[in-house]
Amino acid sequence: MALTISPLSEGGDDVQAWDAYVEGHPEAAVYHTSALRRFVEEATGHRTMYLMAREGDQVVGALPLVQLKSRIFGNYFVGIPYFNHCGALADSPEIRGALCDEAAARAGEAGASHIELRHLGPVEGLDWPCKQSKVEMMMDLPSDTEALWKGFKAKLRSQIRKPKKLGLYTRVGGLELLDDFYVVFARNMRDLGTPVYAKGFFRRFMQALPRQTRLIICYYGGVPVGGGLVVGFRDTLEIPWASTVADYNHLSPNMLLYWTTLKYAVEHGYARFDFGRSTPDEGTFKFKVQWGARPVPLHWYYWLADGGELPELNPHNPKYALAIKTWQRLPVPVTRIIGPALVKNLP
Repeated sequence: MALTISPLSEGGDDVQAWDAYVEGHPEAAVYHTSALRRFVEEATGHRTMYLMAREGDQVVGALPLVQLKSRIFGNYFVGIPYFNHCGALADSPEIRGALCDEAAARAGEAGASHIELRHLGPVEGLDWPCKQSKVEMMMDLPSDTEALWKGFKAKLRSQIRKPKKLGLYTRVGGLELLDDFYVVFARNMRDLGTPVYAKGFFRRFMQALPRQTRLIICYYGGVPVGGGLVVGFRDTLEIPWASTVADYNHLSPNMLLYWTTLKYAVEHGYARFDFGRSTPDEGTFKFKVQWGARPVPLHWYYWLADGGELPELNPHNPKYALAIKTWQRLPVPVTRIIGPALVKNLP
């Protein structure tokens, strides 16, 4: 039967067929769902290109892409930006290859410099250049919190007890905690020299996935000093965003934040916890290893319109060093005004 590839329509049967395919595909992430398409379009205004492969009436492949286009960072496609893995889904390497070829043709017509496909593992049959410099940090979870606690080394248990003894506490909730989360997140991003998303970005994300998302906030004297946004899909709970306020780091709010998050994951029946991506042997990598996380190599594949070197749109690129130092000196309220327009164009 002939293979056809076409863009996903805005509504109706196509969207239902897309989500049904995603739900049944073993490599799918929550970011493949059509709800994330609406979120990206509403929160950032970016154009999306969702390609669906069919054989007759049967869906056999799905590739979500977002076009990021700005004067500063250029014109390119990512599947999907802001998250670590959301590449091409297909029933066979041949179908995946056809999807990628179609995406490359359409990206070329749109004048894009490259496509970035983010996969958690290697992709059979895809001969695009690949980066493997980052890893996803995964932790297998026990079935109850007592086993979780006993599985930690004595030093880690002591580090978790410290903030509790100092009076720190946590709350788990929904959008009612968004203001507290954003105070912490905006401050931390400024300190890191990174533009911050708008508060509405997180609101729309949680509204797109109301059953799967929660906020976990750590407080000291009623002041939010740490926070994380978690999202669950199938057997895995992930924390795509987490921050603490540097002025309170001597109280170890991060230890209580992650203990609460892991405890929440176990209590809600998740079998794995995804700490997010890290660079091997850097500080965040070592922090996650102490909890029991193991590295899973990320495979990010690239189609390059003109060949050449792989793009490096990240804080480690030396050409952004001055901009980062300048950003770190800005008042937090200023970064909250001008940051969202910049960061929405970063992958």
